[in-house]
Amino acid sequence: MASENIEMNGDADRTSGGEVPLRRRWRHRQEPLNMNHYANKKSAAESMLDIALLMANASQLKAVLEQGPEFSFYIPLITVISLSLILQIIVGILLIFIVKWNLNDESKQFKLNVLENITTALVFIIVVMNVFITAFGVQRPNQRA
Repeated sequence: MASENIEMNGDADRTSGGEVPLRRRWRHRQEPLNMNHYANKKSAAESMLDIALLMANASQLKAVLEQGPEFSFYIPLITVISLSLILQIIVGILLIFIVKWNLNDESKQFKLNVLENITTALVFIIVVMNVFITAFGVQRPNQRA
């Protein structure tokens, strides 16, 4: 009985009828992964996230400047936010170079690997800095009526 051969993943006894299972059909149609295209998409996504964080840090810097020097963490926050902004600009520039170079060119793969590692390390540092920015608590000045 054919119903006894049904598997949980949906591949019932189809091969006996000459029909190619759906999973195998997809594998044959799929082209090999273009690593250069993949890396470009990944770098573009990182760039968009970097822009979002850049805008958030600019807003935080504005809030700290509005509070003025009487805020207890004024100098540390100005310093950390400014460093974060500078590192984000550097990461953005590195991502432009990473996208521009061809990953399939073996002569550039070592340089691209080094740039990717530097970019990843800088992004980690930026994240840690932004944790401290959040922990210090950037607050908007009180609006007095």
